[in-house]
Amino acid sequence: MVQVFNQTAKFIRKLYNEPFAQIPLHAPLFIGNEKIYIEDCIDSTFVSSVGKFVGQFEYKIAEYTGANNAIACVNGTSALHLALKMVGVERNTEVITQSLTFVATANAIKYCDAYPVFLDVDLDTLGLSPISLKSWIENNTKWGTRNGELINIETGRRISACVPMHTFGHPCRIDEIVDICNNYNIPVVEDAAESLGSWYKQKHTGTFGDIGVLSFNGNKIITTGGGGMLLFKNNELAKVAKHLSTQAKIYHPWEFIHDQIGYNYRMPNINAALGVAQLEQLENYIHIKREIAELYKNFFENLSISFFIEPQDAYSNYWLNLILLNSRKERDNFLKYLNENKIMSRPIWRLMNNLEFFRDCQTGELSNSKWLEDRVINLPSSVIK
Repeated sequence: MVQVFNQTAKFIRKLYNEPFAQIPLHAPLFIGNEKIYIEDCIDSTFVSSVGKFVGQFEYKIAEYTGANNAIACVNGTSALHLALKMVGVERNTEVITQSLTFVATANAIKYCDAYPVFLDVDLDTLGLSPISLKSWIENNTKWGTRNGELINIETGRRISACVPMHTFGHPCRIDEIVDICNNYNIPVVEDAAESLGSWYKQKHTGTFGDIGVLSFNGNKIITTGGGGMLLFKNNELAKVAKHLSTQAKIYHPWEFIHDQIGYNYRMPNINAALGVAQLEQLENYIHIKREIAELYKNFFENLSISFFIEPQDAYSNYWLNLILLNSRKERDNFLKYLNENKIMSRPIWRLMNNLEFFRDCQTGELSNSKWLEDRVINLPSSVIK
């Protein structure tokens, strides 16, 4: 395999035209109006949560995704937390999600003093499996005494939400998941943090569920430095989200009046200025990233290594490109070689149920998740200038 490792390293260095220096996993790219808009923001003095760019960014994201409304937050994790609170996740309830996910998904559930239930993913999407979801509900829940309340038979807790994720920008079978959840009165918070620019059956990810969540962290396809966005079908719910994200403050010319517990989650104007400029480049970035994915695919076909391609009925942004090795040992050897040769590569996340602070959470059968955990490597995926 050493020859294969060496060939891969040479290919990546040629792809990114970088013969010696460190090659990052996913670096931001600023080639548009970023400096112009940020200078405009600074000149206005409105660099915090009040200013024209926040509203512009929200409007443009809603327009691009097809959401009825969008509310900007300081990061994707805060957006997830707020979304869960808004759909009724509360203390001692349970939220169904996937075990193979980034830790922020599960952390946001715990912020609500709720308990994650970790289920399996599909091998061809990396996202929550509708079959696993339906099977777990049918075998582990019952209707409660209150109308429309689904209860976990083992724990006695209410199932308050479901959080599927579009992993690495590849859409899961979100329409099937939403249909199942609708049958059981389970709200869906769609974790689309990694999938801006990804579509499933010609509909943008994050717009299928009750609320969708995007991330604009520094390593995402476009960035605001730190930032997130809530996507809504319901305009009234969006108004509530904006109110809660600004400390639940009621407008008054000089008094400080707050009508409930709120959060300091509103995106600053200076971050939004960066986001407006980045969004102008999004289609170009996606075009380049899909070309990069095709080059990776063709290269690994010649090495008989499996390159992960977009699922059926999906149009993926290919945020992070990934390959599948034959075993954990092979995966680890490949990771060691690439990183020692200054090519940043990463495994997929450890399964959430194996983290110490989630070991007491209920899980379903996780054979696909475990199989992927042993084999996935993410490769450098930055947009090429």
